[in-house]
Amino acid sequence: MTTGQGSAAEMPEELARALAGAEARCLRAGAQLTELRRQVLALVLEAEQPLGAYALLDRLKAQRPGAAPPTVYRALDFLLEQGLIHKVERLNAFVGCVEAGYDHGGGHDHHHPHQFLICRDCGVTVEISDPAVAHALADAAARVGFRVGNATVEVEGFCAACATRPPEAAGA
Repeated sequence: MTTGQGSAAEMPEELARALAGAEARCLRAGAQLTELRRQVLALVLEAEQPLGAYALLDRLKAQRPGAAPPTVYRALDFLLEQGLIHKVERLNAFVGCVEAGYDHGGGHDHHHPHQFLICRDCGVTVEISDPAVAHALADAAARVGFRVGNATVEVEGFCAACATRPPEAAGA
């Protein structure tokens, strides 16, 4: 199902909640989650893997035939600024923030610790938010006189499904 083409009743409940939470966060921040931004966010949240800007553009064109690259890039910049998505640098692609669908009332400043686990074989990417990892990194940095501001950790390996396959069946 492509979000934006059907009614709200056709949208999966979890996605509808995430979009409502995102809209509430934007309103609290004095920002507007326009229909276009909402469509791009929905596409990112629905994706099974991180999506690059041009893959998003291709999907968006199903809903907005005249969409152009600047349209997607402006929407992505807004969504990043609002803390609704993350950019996975290693893949040059975007994923929804694990906190994006939650309306915390007081807001979420998007500086929560986040780490990405990227499967080398199938490409699945999972965001975890483990404060212990962030503390370990900050402690290691402090030992050499460095103070960490924000950190994104991207770890390559194999997801549970790919790790259990015989080596000859794996693509990497």
